Amino acid sequence: MIGRYKYLIGIDCGVQTGLCVWSRWDKNIRTLTTVKIHTAMEAVKGWHNTNPGEVKVRVEDARKRKWFGKSDREQLQGAGSIKRDAKIWEDFLSDIGVDFEMVPPKNNKTKMADGFFKKVTGHTGSTTEHSRDAAMLVYGL
Repeated sequence: MIGRYKYLIGIDCGVQTGLCVWSRWDKNIRTLTTVKIHTAMEAVKGWHNTNPGEVKVRVEDARKRKWFGKSDREQLQGAGSIKRDAKIWEDFLSDIGVDFEMVPPKNNKTKMADGFFKKVTGHTGSTTEHSRDAAMLVYGL
């Protein structure tokens, strides 16, 4: 249940981790960035510790992907590391005691172009594909 949380944090796993903090209280993107996994984890822990009981994290979980197109060896190896990252996030979030949800990729609006993202969200700052994917896990919920 999302209704009781003040802040929603979206995480797009990968070598470059997309991170978005959406404030349900003032309907505002508080943070939108792409960082290394350990930096994203520090940020999540900080939000959780500063706002106990008011934070929910939604992580795009590649392990729940059930469809596969043509993939070469390099893409398959990358997919494996993203699946490992999802497990790392799941363990980390359980350990710190924050409420979280692992979201199948098909349940998220991904790969949104920068211009369209800005039109939909009103966000004016710079973005990356990863930060936009993280935002779409939490924006407007």
